[in-house]
Amino acid sequence: MPDWEALAERHEARSRKRKLMWTGGIVLAAVVLGGAVGTVVVGGMHHGPTPGPTASGSSAASPRPSGSGASAAANSPTVAGQPELLADRSGQSNIAMGPDAQLSEVQGGWALRLRSNGNSFAQSANQVVDVTKSFSISAWVYNEAPGGSRSAISEGDGVSYSFDLARDDANGKQAWVFRVQTKDGGADGTVVTATAPTTLATVGQWALLTGVYDADQKAVTLYVNGASAATEKVGGGIWAGPGPLQLGRSRHHGIWGGSWAGVIGRILVWDKALNPTQVASLKGGGTGLSAKPSGSWLVGG
Repeated sequence: MPDWEALAERHEARSRKRKLMWTGGIVLAAVVLGGAVGTVVVGGMHHGPTPGPTASGSSAASPRPSGSGASAAANSPTVAGQPELLADRSGQSNIAMGPDAQLSEVQGGWALRLRSNGNSFAQSANQVVDVTKSFSISAWVYNEAPGGSRSAISEGDGVSYSFDLARDDANGKQAWVFRVQTKDGGADGTVVTATAPTTLATVGQWALLTGVYDADQKAVTLYVNGASAATEKVGGGIWAGPGPLQLGRSRHHGIWGGSWAGVIGRILVWDKALNPTQVASLKGGGTGLSAKPSGSWLVGG
């Protein structure tokens, strides 16, 4: 299993170090995002679940497109004989990748590389989350886009999403958000959004995002890196719109938007509201302690 927490901590430490060295007039190799499709190259990093990681002076690990022979290997992230389908390791909801979505091999596992266009997404065949009941969703994400709305996980393909775990602009600054639609019609005025503090970095760093809906309390909570970031009340509950789970895009006003630019990995869904202790366990590679995921993708071997 990739050590997602270690990657995030190492990357943050290296970022601070690079800033200090830059002010001293020393130019270092910083994070190079993009390059070959499906690859995130981090200069100097040689440990952790970086898609296509490379140490300075060494060869980068090759990305593994969804149609490569690697998908037939043991512990493959895809369904046997169907390299375009991400295998659900906890249930029966396999996820089909769009034509421009690719898999990248990371240390101990895999991640989904998306290119911020209309063909770079993935979706399940049917609805995964019952939003009329309590649920939780979680994923490690790496966003490359400095601006705009960027959706990591959502559900729905009608007039609007039912929920959206994303990055968006909040009062002129970028922030992680967990938003839900509360009424039919998809109006902006009926969206409830839990917004993380804008002091939390949303670009160029790994983040563990977890959205929790407690149907009994009628509240949504957004956790970032295992810690509670924001909670909002949802008066009448979440609107149960039609459509399947989406990775890398969301439905708004009857059109697709929020195309993700970057990487998504270790995606988990539960049919219950995780408590703070269970969410905190995810940062260390857990799956929610006593809570059993109802769906899991790209969770490693």
